[in-house]
Amino acid sequence: METTRYNRQIILPEIGTSGQEKLEKAKVLIIGLGGLGSAVLPYLVAAGVGEIGIMDDDRIDISNLQRQVIYKDSSVGKSKVLEAAAMALALNPSIKINAIFEKLEATNAISLFDQYDIIVDATDNLNTKYLINDVSCITNKPFVYGSIYRFEGQVSVFNYQNGPTLRCVFPEESAITSSCNEAGVLGVSVGIIGMFQANEVLKMILGIGEVLSGKLLIYNTLTNEQQKHEFSKIQTKTIDQSFLENKYFTNKNTLFEIDAAQALEQINNPEVLFLDVRNFEEHPKITFENSIQIPLDHLETELHQLDNTKEIFVFCQSGIRSKIAVELLLKQEFKNVKSIIGGAKMLDNCVLV
Repeated sequence: METTRYNRQIILPEIGTSGQEKLEKAKVLIIGLGGLGSAVLPYLVAAGVGEIGIMDDDRIDISNLQRQVIYKDSSVGKSKVLEAAAMALALNPSIKINAIFEKLEATNAISLFDQYDIIVDATDNLNTKYLINDVSCITNKPFVYGSIYRFEGQVSVFNYQNGPTLRCVFPEESAITSSCNEAGVLGVSVGIIGMFQANEVLKMILGIGEVLSGKLLIYNTLTNEQQKHEFSKIQTKTIDQSFLENKYFTNKNTLFEIDAAQALEQINNPEVLFLDVRNFEEHPKITFENSIQIPLDHLETELHQLDNTKEIFVFCQSGIRSKIAVELLLKQEFKNVKSIIGGAKMLDNCVLV
């Protein structure tokens, strides 16, 4: 143990050398290396958490640098996990970093979670958060939840010592949700929430303090007001292997999705309409002869602009709002509607290729 490196925390009576040994033996998996993950990772590394898995299948975009502060301008276009691993080992070469350049899926989650003690949800995707929750229940692992919406953040710890889970406070996935790309965010907001998450990880490893189990912390960065809402474990659906298979392996939503490359094959098809549900000021601009732009907020009142006899391919910035739009159109009896996976970013990449 490098006592000199960790001296300022070892001298805390709540930690001491025994606590530092606990940190050294701990294994933590961080899912998502965006704004939240960029705040969580350096503090766990600096504290001496012995083995840290970092998982993300994304590459660095220049728009990430405003809040994902572990990356450099020269890192644009490179793998997030590889750049994050390099940063972590430069900060503390005595720990082990496992860089996992993959997307979390139901097919790889259980075997992955089995290798770690604590899971950190640093994602901005609601479906992934529920997957993390469900697999944490199956593998009996606590997970630290973090979420940001504009200037407000949420933190909690789910499935800690068989405590309440995400589904106890948010029983079902809501269709209305936005990522940072969709709603906007100030960099310090994700930094604050990410450090709250790192703090919960360290408390669990060390066995000190009061863990946010059964409590949802809500913090407003504009007013510095914070609230803690308590909730109890409730009897929801039994989350087991069968539940996982039924929910994630037979996902009906895939019937209403299409790859960007496949969609682009239809740009000259008069029987196909590309529907852009982004706001007018968003980039990159994607315009085809058979395209129309109606922001999602106005879609329900502008349905008369759409021909329900055509096949409609819907896209937004990254693929979240387009799914909401597809649900809306299906309820309005539009029969042939699909969301373009990856949204305008993926369309733009395909066009450039």
